[in-house]
Amino acid sequence: MTALSINLNKISLLRNSREGNYPNIVKHAKVCIEHGAEGITVHPRPDQRHIRPKDVRDLAELVRPQPNLEFNVEGNPFAPALADYPGFLELVEETNPDQCTLVPDTDSQLTSDHGFDLHSSGEALYPIIQRLKNQGMRVSLFMDPDLEQIDLAAKVGADRIELYTGPYAASWGTDSLETIFQQHLKAAQLATSLGMGVNAGHDLNLDNLAKFSSIPNLLEVSIGHAFIVDSLSMGMASTVQAYKKLLSQN
Repeated sequence: MTALSINLNKISLLRNSREGNYPNIVKHAKVCIEHGAEGITVHPRPDQRHIRPKDVRDLAELVRPQPNLEFNVEGNPFAPALADYPGFLELVEETNPDQCTLVPDTDSQLTSDHGFDLHSSGEALYPIIQRLKNQGMRVSLFMDPDLEQIDLAAKVGADRIELYTGPYAASWGTDSLETIFQQHLKAAQLATSLGMGVNAGHDLNLDNLAKFSSIPNLLEVSIGHAFIVDSLSMGMASTVQAYKKLLSQN
């Protein structure tokens, strides 16, 4: 069954709108874990708009002693130190998550909205990927469903890819859905044939997840925005169970 990793960025975004530590991100991570989530994902950015370095450290301490859980830290490997943000690679090496997902985003982006172009960044990424793998992390690259780029992801040493599913989600209910789904399916099949695992994430929700998770050998989905929105009406525990139920159908 495809693993469910919950992205908690929006919990910290809400917390950051006031002084103090309410809502507490560790407390909400525990709720997700207690009700069946297999992983916790965070995306710390240098501007600290949501996840802060302390959150990453606290969640690493929560997840590390639990062997059946995965801690996934995602972000731009080239993000530098800024104020008390130590730099993305430095923070990842300090906290040593199970998986590090490298994403080509910048602070000017509202959210991640494209995968790597490995023609331009592959040479710079290769030593970073090796550096993280040597520390024992699994390394995943955030990728568009472009077959040429997927082939390059294998060549630079990625253990997995995370397919950017924004266009798939945006096509839901339109005539282009099946075409875009097939692009992701073929990209996943190629990645698997090249020895890489396949993750997926971005705007997956209770409406579109079942179809996407029918892709064979899909190992993990990372869901944040829709999960938090659903939790407002359903409650966090029930929302975890709803997503898990969908994933169990394939």
